[in-house]
Parts: sequence; structure tokens; C-alpha cells
Amino acid sequence: MPTPPSKTTQDFVPIKEIRQGVAVLKDGSLRGIVMCSSINFALKSFEEQQSILNQFQSFLNGLDFSIQIFIQSRKLDIRPYIALLEGRLKEQVSELLKIQTREYIKFIKDFSEKQNIMTKTFFVVVPYSPTIVSGSSNPLSSFLGGNNTSTATNATDKKIEIFEEHRSQLEQRMGMIEQGLAGCGVRTAELGTEEIVELFYKIFNPGDTEKPIPLN
Repeated sequence: MPTPPSKTTQDFVPIKEIRQGVAVLKDGSLRGIVMCSSINFALKSFEEQQSILNQFQSFLNGLDFSIQIFIQSRKLDIRPYIALLEGRLKEQVSELLKIQTREYIKFIKDFSEKQNIMTKTFFVVVPYSPTIVSGSSNPLSSFLGGNNTSTATNATDKKIEIFEEHRSQLEQRMGMIEQGLAGCGVRTAELGTEEIVELFYKIFNPGDTEKPIPLN
């Protein structure tokens, strides 16, 4: 009996491709990702806290589609900061400043080793699933390479047109998210293609922080 081929990591990743700041899933649906700032809720007055909660409640109740709120928690990488300090150390002329800089570098290293310093990043994942056309099991079958009897040029133009139409719908949803969160005092930024690739790379390779991130 022949041995079934082993599956690769890509077989378990639902993403088909990432283009123009959009993640295209294997089922034809699209995903946009918005990075959000945090709010120091504990430092707000009671009235401010109530206002934020009411704004956020109104924001959620006003949505007619689902969203996913994703929090990425990672150990803070202080190596770039240490490298910066060591570079400054080499530039110092004063012996006293050299000693102080060495002691500060040692303090930062010791502190980071004893304390588990974490950094948190907040994201909102915005979905868009194109309407399934009758007779097609894939809502983006023409875009994702379904059977097409037209010429290659026309097929390519059609794929681009369909993708742009669906991306426009997704952009409208992302605009609603950004506007709603702005009312809660949250700053937002849409992730581009390279930023989405980097995000997913770090999710699936949590221990691989020293190697450069492949973009292809």
C-alpha cells in the first residue's frame, strides 16, 4: 500500500495569497487587517470610562458583519536597543560617561533576564465573503483560476476586475471599523502586504526572530 504524501505547513494555512494589503483565503473570501492603538483605561476618570464603553458598545451594535479582535503578545526584543547603546558607548570620549553607559547596559540586560517583559499589539481582522454565484462552488472561482474559455488576456482582466470590486467592498468595511474605533479614542492603521506577511510569518514562526523575513 503506497504511503500517502506528507503534508507541509502550507497545507494547514488557509491563505492562498496576499496582495494589495488583502489576504485571500483558499475558500475565496478576503481578509483585511487593521492595527489598533491601546488605551490606558485605568487612568481614565469614571465618566471617561463610561463614555468609552458606551462608544464601543455602539460601535459593535452598528456592525452588520462579524469581526475578529486579535491580540499578539510577544516577549520584548531588547537587542536593537542594546546594540544602540553599545554603539553610543564606542562614541563616548569621557571615561565617566563610558562607565555609566556600561553600567546602564548591564542593568538593562540583567533586568530583562529576570523580568518577563511583554509587548502587546492589537489587531482587528475584517472579513468579506463574496456572494456565491449560482452554479459555482467557489465565490472567487474565476479570480482564483477556475475554468475559462475566453482568451488569456480577457481572463486576466476579468480576474483583476473581480478582485478590485471585492477589495473595494472590503475597504468600505475597514473604513467603518476605523471610524468606529476613532470614536472610542483608538488610533488605527491598515496593514499593507509586507506587514501582513510579516505578521503571519511571526505567528507561524514564534521562535524564529533572528532570521530575516522572506517576502516571497
